[in-house]
Amino acid sequence: MDSIVKTLSELLILVPPILLAITFHEAAHGFAANFYGDDTAKRLGRLTLNPIAHVDRFGTIILPLMLFLLPGNLLFGYAKPVPVDVSRLRTPRWDMAKVAFAGPAMNFALAIVAVLAIPLAANLPTGLATTVLSMLDIFLFFNVLLGMFNLLPLPPLDGGRIVTAFLPVSLARPFMRLERFGIFLVIGLFFLVPMIGRQFGLQLEPFRALVLGPSEWVTKTLVGLLTQALS
Repeated sequence: MDSIVKTLSELLILVPPILLAITFHEAAHGFAANFYGDDTAKRLGRLTLNPIAHVDRFGTIILPLMLFLLPGNLLFGYAKPVPVDVSRLRTPRWDMAKVAFAGPAMNFALAIVAVLAIPLAANLPTGLATTVLSMLDIFLFFNVLLGMFNLLPLPPLDGGRIVTAFLPVSLARPFMRLERFGIFLVIGLFFLVPMIGRQFGLQLEPFRALVLGPSEWVTKTLVGLLTQALS
């Protein structure tokens, strides 16, 4: 019984920060697309900060829950992608890159907000301060993690769409065709490569090298800058 209560308590601390990070990421894409001329998200009710509008059954609920229950400390998730009609953007090539960048940019902005909120939370009553600080720590790191992951130059991630804007048309078109295989590329890189490496006695950890490690560095740097500013 105690373990169930502990698990539920941990979920109550984990869920709000992760849900907010994912929701604001997708909403940022919608607001950016609307700003640059495409109102598709607005017409479909996705131009909102209401988490329910962005929840993906697997990516927002099942996947994070599975990772939470598995051994290890890896937590990840995603929301339903906000629909964007590239042809409705005023300058499709570059505006699409800006729309793509809006998601990670929102996550990094939220990470900064979390850092700035930490000293304020520390002044709350002891019990409440402990809970809020735990949620802020998760909110800070998950936003950095989500931002770094989405900047990877792989379609259909945001980084892939940003890279496309800088490629010559002759390369951009075949590169974007990879988007239909994007999920398999991600699974292959982050799950199959480590599994194959272990079969040969090699410790290959692309996710740690490309996402987790840099995210930890960015998080420590942000907290370090805040500490220096307050000292």
